[in-house]
Order: sequence, then C-alpha cells, then structure tokens
Amino acid sequence: MINMKTLTPEEREQFVINIMDEYAKASPDQLARGRAWYLTAHQLADMISEGNVMAGAGVIAALSAQKSWAENSRLASRAFESGAPSGHTGETLAKAAKIMAGADPAVVLPMTAKTGNFYRCILDPEDAEAVCIDRHAHDIAVGETYGSRDRGLSAKTRYAVVAHAYREAAMRLGELPSTVQAVTWVVRTEGIAGTATRPKNR
Repeated sequence: MINMKTLTPEEREQFVINIMDEYAKASPDQLARGRAWYLTAHQLADMISEGNVMAGAGVIAALSAQKSWAENSRLASRAFESGAPSGHTGETLAKAAKIMAGADPAVVLPMTAKTGNFYRCILDPEDAEAVCIDRHAHDIAVGETYGSRDRGLSAKTRYAVVAHAYREAAMRLGELPSTVQAVTWVVRTEGIAGTATRPKNR
C-alpha cells in the first residue's frame, strides 16, 4: 500500500495524470453517461422516496458498500417499498433504517469517507467539492489494480489525498470532481466487465 503521507509532489502529480488519462479514454457515449451519472442517481433517489431526496440519497449511499450499482439500486428501492432495509450487514441496515426514520444522513453516514461523499454527490449533482472515492477511483489514481487488497480508504488522510487528485484533475478538465470520478468509473468498470474478470461493484 502506498504511503500517502510521504508522497512527493511528483507522485501526487502522477495521480492527477493517471486520472486524466483514464478520463481521456472515454468514448462520447461514456462521457455523456458519466456526466449524467449523478443526475440519474438523484432522480432515482427522488423517485424511490416519493420526493424526499435527502432520505433517498442517504439510503442509496448507506446500502452502497460492496454492492454493484444494480444491486444497490434494487436494495434501496426495496427498502422504501417494504418500509425496511434488507439484504446487507446489520450495521449498514441500521444506518439505512435511521435515515428512513428521519435522521439526517449527514449525521448517520461517515462524511469524510466514501458513503458520505456518495450521498453528497447524489443529493446535489452540482456539489463542487464532494467526490466519491471507491476502489475503482483509488486504483485509477494510483495507477495500480489492487484486486482484493486493502486500499486503506477508511483512513481520512488516504481518502483526502486521492480526493484532492480528482479535484485537481477536474479543475484542469473544466469538470466537477464528481463528473470526472463518474466518467472514469464508467470507463474502468466497463473495461473490467469486458474482460469478465470482476463484477461492477462500487
């Protein structure tokens, strides 16, 4: 695992270059879908919660860990349809249940980590700071596929360094950080799916 605390300016710059290189691989269709990704997720949050976007986005984010987007969407939709979340770990279900009961997702979710930032991106697709660093985003930035190895993204410093690289890449590309992350996510997951080596989990 790369020690983020000892990175040189050149190594940090390489993260930005890696992200921009992945972004440049996007086809016009992938670019369009990546740019619309969080708007589409926002619309889903609005629909499944019958207008309570904050709750919808919070439940989607809470149930996102180690799930494909298709499964994540299904679990969140089913939670609102049935009135109770299911299909995940106990701790995760407890968070989703609290949000469905009216708790502020910003209080329930870890806002400096992936799920908190995922929530922010879904809640406000125009958020200029939030960036969801999942395993794909991490691997793109560091230029290495970690597979099942721990990426250490629960550490605030590590998450922040990778998130900063996306913000820097976004500034240079004239896009929102969440857009750059979404476009590169589309490119990476569809590339992986094409090799039939890994599922498309967030």
